[in-house]
Amino acid sequence: MDYRENTLCYEDYCQLRGSVGWVIFSKEQTLTALNKSLYTVTVFENNQAIGMGRLIGDGMYFMIADLVVDPAYQKKGIGTRIINMLIGYVYRELPDGGRASIQLIAEKGKESFYEKLGFKLIPHEFCGSGMRKVIRKRMQEE
Repeated sequence: MDYRENTLCYEDYCQLRGSVGWVIFSKEQTLTALNKSLYTVTVFENNQAIGMGRLIGDGMYFMIADLVVDPAYQKKGIGTRIINMLIGYVYRELPDGGRASIQLIAEKGKESFYEKLGFKLIPHEFCGSGMRKVIRKRMQEE
């Protein structure tokens, strides 16, 4: 397997999201998001993308987005290695004495995967419930 940094492209992104049944965003929106990513990892086997992870953030707060491993390749340590590479990026970017928070939204049923890697369920003793709001904009009619 070949783990490549900062090479995630639109086609591989869409193919991998589709492999797990996730929504494909508009091309314009996706390209903007990919270009604004801080760090990405794409995993290839025989030049076929089989996994990806994307990190976004501002230097203090980070979010792991789009962690996907093609179902045919799951349970082989690929997701764990991607997460460790994303965490490694954050660690390398921290200044001495720095502190960062890495957040994510786990797919339902995948929480234990992240707990094994040191993530804590929210709420816990210091944090309330994680929350989100989805906004949709209808297509303009001409």
